[in-house]
Amino acid sequence: MLKEIIISFQSFFDAHRFIIKNKLWKWIMIPGIIYCLLFMTGLYFFAISSVNAIEFIFLKTGLRAWLDGMEESWLNLLVIVGQGIIMTVLFFFYFSLFKFLFLIIGSPVFAYLSEKTESILEQKEFPFSFKQLLIDIVRGTKIALRNLLWQSVYVLTILIFSIVPVIGWIAPLIALLTECYYFGFSMLDYSCERNKLTTVQSVQFIGRHKGLAIGNGLVFYVMHLLPFVGWLLAPSYAVIAATLSLHKAKEKQIFL
Repeated sequence: MLKEIIISFQSFFDAHRFIIKNKLWKWIMIPGIIYCLLFMTGLYFFAISSVNAIEFIFLKTGLRAWLDGMEESWLNLLVIVGQGIIMTVLFFFYFSLFKFLFLIIGSPVFAYLSEKTESILEQKEFPFSFKQLLIDIVRGTKIALRNLLWQSVYVLTILIFSIVPVIGWIAPLIALLTECYYFGFSMLDYSCERNKLTTVQSVQFIGRHKGLAIGNGLVFYVMHLLPFVGWLLAPSYAVIAATLSLHKAKEKQIFL
């Protein structure tokens, strides 16, 4: 898995050189600007709602009443840490909803960008087909909804786990890796579809090569640490990097 994660990391640097060489900036900027605006709007609403959500969880679980009856100062530290962990997991849950909504909206552009990348790599033209575009959109939407369902189940389970003192401190890491895997999954599936893999076969293949998906999603998240510029570039870089990583996988004969 580590080797596959490294391939995914390297593919983002390769994607940057690939974009410059082939002058693909217009396909980067258009979805990037839309994503950036939606992301900032989402952050605003998350900031408003997250505090209320944490208070609701504390009240419904009885933790608030129990803590109010305790006077130990060390418990206050646990509460602060616990609130931070729960907020982090909630952020990942919010981000998963937002991310998959954007994947559905942007699936036509991402499908084309992945196809364009492979066309340049293999020096082979893929003739435009409106029917095929519709197939790609439907498949991308179905994959996004499937991943959203499974990821929601996992993240909600992790959210419950995060309430447990001390042990629950690793919950954000588990939530992050889950997020990375399912995002990378969606990016890789565009190439899987062009290689004639059915949805079931794509699920099985990516399940065997989780490192490619996790690595892609991880760099995508890291790019968000660079405000505006990172948000602008992250989506399109991710789909091009995913296409490049699978191209490398084919060359190394792991596309099985």
